[in-house]
Amino acid sequence: MNNKTDQWTTKLGFILSSAGAAIGLGAIWKFPYMTGTNGGGAFFLVFIAFTLVIGLPILLSEFIIGRGSNKEAVSSYQSLAPGTPWAFIGHLGVAGAFLLMSFYSVVGGWVLIYSLLSLVGMVIQDGTNYEQLFAQITGSPAISILGLAAFMAINISVVSLGIKNGIEKSSKILMPLLFVFFIILVIRALTFEGAMEGLRFFLRPDFSQLSWESILYALGQSFFALAVGISVMVTYSSYLGKDVSLPMSAGSVSIMNIFVSLLAGLAVFPVVFAVGLEPTEGPGLLFMVLPEAFAQMLFGEVFLSLFLLLFLFAVLTSSFSMLEIITSAFTAKSERSRKKVAAVAGLIVFLAGIPAALSSSTLSDFLISGMTIFDATDFLVSNIILPVGCLLIALFIGYKMDKILVKQEFISSTTWAAGFYGTWYQLMRWVVPVTIIVVFLGSIGLF
Repeated sequence: MNNKTDQWTTKLGFILSSAGAAIGLGAIWKFPYMTGTNGGGAFFLVFIAFTLVIGLPILLSEFIIGRGSNKEAVSSYQSLAPGTPWAFIGHLGVAGAFLLMSFYSVVGGWVLIYSLLSLVGMVIQDGTNYEQLFAQITGSPAISILGLAAFMAINISVVSLGIKNGIEKSSKILMPLLFVFFIILVIRALTFEGAMEGLRFFLRPDFSQLSWESILYALGQSFFALAVGISVMVTYSSYLGKDVSLPMSAGSVSIMNIFVSLLAGLAVFPVVFAVGLEPTEGPGLLFMVLPEAFAQMLFGEVFLSLFLLLFLFAVLTSSFSMLEIITSAFTAKSERSRKKVAAVAGLIVFLAGIPAALSSSTLSDFLISGMTIFDATDFLVSNIILPVGCLLIALFIGYKMDKILVKQEFISSTTWAAGFYGTWYQLMRWVVPVTIIVVFLGSIGLF
């Protein structure tokens, strides 16, 4: 019996909240520009393969570890493997979530600013150059830091309320609306003159465009988009009762993630090619494409405002999960107030995020291995910390965690999944760790 006082009240609430944690910026913001800079359709296919064969099994593993221990990220590994160094996985997860949130919240601030500007009719205007608009917003230190601060304030407010009163309640209402508006945007994008060229770029694979680095990015994107490798899902599933099928939940989250990534590509690339933008524009791609697409629609400003607000919510559900893992780690073994810990953690993340927020302005010339602070932090988290975290989780569940408990959690509240247990377990023991190691070594030139 789960003895936590704060739990998910429904299966749907858990799945939608987990999907929200996974989807967010990973599928909607990052996926299009990563696909655009890494070969289009070939990258998309490799991403799907990694998501299903590597990401999905790891997501299920995190669910098993969290519910099997009934504890948050750090304590879960300590509980399941007492007296061993395996708790390092949880500590790495908390550190990874902190670093991830420090640059993620900068993008969240951009989304918030765009949302507010669209509400007062200042985004879609005649003659607006949307590339210049994005450059003006991100190039202003005051605007960037103000957006970061406001975004963190929202996170602190919701995470302070806990699981069922904060995260779950909002996810159950707004996640379905995001899907509806995304589909509307896709339908409009596909009607642009010249849209078929963008569609071919996204759906017709050209494997000559792939490099080992692109494959590493696809692996990192599959982890980033599912929010695995930093034990966020360990923390989320620790609030879960035994009446939920973990394989079904993991499968649902993974399929929703692929579906939203597909929608993002279908919404973005037809517009990119139709209006003459380059798919290699980078992190600002979505912010240049969205206004352009909605400007061509009847009542475009209204639809843009609604979509941006829903997109903002998707971004927030992901950031909630990151602040939650930090907050729960510091409240698990103490009498500290959740509200105070969330506030202090949020303030520290805000301060840590300032250099990334200034990467397009004051600190634009400060480079780390040729990358801005924003890009370097993204690379460190997505392509090093997440793969290492996923590798350690695979080794933990395949070689250290009690096999009886693993199987009990796998088959709990389900009958059909029992037949897949053996395949999944061997994937975690052999295929997942070997694949991560091979891709990582290939990306640094050893193959």
